[in-house]
Amino acid sequence: MSTYDVLIRGGTLVTAEGLQQADLAVVAEKLVALEPELSGTGRIELDARGLHIFPGIIDAHVHFNEPGRTDWEGFATGSRALAAGGATVCFDMPLNSSPPLLDAAQFALKRAAAEASSLVDFALWGGLTPVNLDRMEELAECGVIGFKAFLCHSGLDEFAAADDLTLYKGMEKAARLGKIVAVHAENESITAALIRQALVEQRTGVRNFLNSRPVIAELEAISRAILFASETSCALHIVHVSTGRGVQLVVEARARGIDVTCETCPHYLVLDEEDMVQLGAVAKCAPPLRSREDQADLWRHLFAGNIQFIASDHSPAPPEMKTSEDFFKIWGGISGCQTLLQLLLTEGYERRDLPLETIAALTSMQPAQRFGLVPGKGSLAIGADADLALVDLHQHRVLHASDLYYRHQQSPFVGRTLRGEIVHTLVRGRTVFQAGQPVSTPVGRLIIPARR
Repeated sequence: MSTYDVLIRGGTLVTAEGLQQADLAVVAEKLVALEPELSGTGRIELDARGLHIFPGIIDAHVHFNEPGRTDWEGFATGSRALAAGGATVCFDMPLNSSPPLLDAAQFALKRAAAEASSLVDFALWGGLTPVNLDRMEELAECGVIGFKAFLCHSGLDEFAAADDLTLYKGMEKAARLGKIVAVHAENESITAALIRQALVEQRTGVRNFLNSRPVIAELEAISRAILFASETSCALHIVHVSTGRGVQLVVEARARGIDVTCETCPHYLVLDEEDMVQLGAVAKCAPPLRSREDQADLWRHLFAGNIQFIASDHSPAPPEMKTSEDFFKIWGGISGCQTLLQLLLTEGYERRDLPLETIAALTSMQPAQRFGLVPGKGSLAIGADADLALVDLHQHRVLHASDLYYRHQQSPFVGRTLRGEIVHTLVRGRTVFQAGQPVSTPVGRLIIPARR
């Protein structure tokens, strides 16, 4: 009779192939058995009857701002919020830490900070800016998950936007290094001119901000990035696409054989521009929230399989940076990593019949595949890391600010009734969140992707 490190009995496994009721066993951090009514015992045994077991969420887009800006958010608070939301892996962006992650020395600083504080495993994005093209090789050797470029002002002068030559040369290098380039796609010429015009005319309200970042600015930047990727044979990823028209550009490029993927975020699927007008600063982001028609188009593409995964773009800031009569001065970022799965269960599964296995694919399996993390991450399969989220789908709860583990308990989703209670989160077989509380010391490890 086998003795396992962890034995989880009676849960409903959510896999790409569908739902399966089975027991699940863990030895030495790995899944070693998945079948009904396993014989044997576990040093730790969990009763998952009535629960759904998802592969741990992989949030491929967070800003934990460490080192240098932990007063905004750090790995200690951010990773606890992730664990509370069923996430077991995050990819941290090279900004808004100070200094940003642009070379090997800064990689070492961020890695050390994450290893000291994170409850979940992590990968690190490197920056692609005009000042660090000569550092891309050393960042690749460190193990960055990819390179992030802004095609417009990032909000921070220390992380400069990539001009066309920088983007082109950076993509050439990334292709040689076998790394993905991710872009924040908004046209700088359009957005900067519209912002200047609004400020000169002292039009600084929320609708003026919305008008300063039109859909065309996003579409042009996506098209340009795709063109450069085609010419350089670089793998391209478009972050936080806010409109179905943006997704369509990716669909058409993929049909031409270009290696490009895209993500969207829960806030674009759940909130629209009228919500930003009503909620104000807490809902400011860039690209901004769009019209209800654009949102409906995003959902159509999601159901059609044209969006490769969902990420939170968790980008917090202190309360004083989210308060101003001038909407342009407010920090543009939404706090959302803790609610990613619950929002998809509520708005997707409950309200639109989005299959649970599709949600698992969008939040775990497909990001793991895109970034070369399989077979270790992203699935419920023998040999995979035991990264698990146990969810009670029968529960509905109103989200209160006091429920949030962020450093600053701000979220545009406070007050919403969300489906699904995260009962238990395990990272490589170790419980990090249980019964509403983080229950582990930091166990997060750096994840290095396979070369493309």
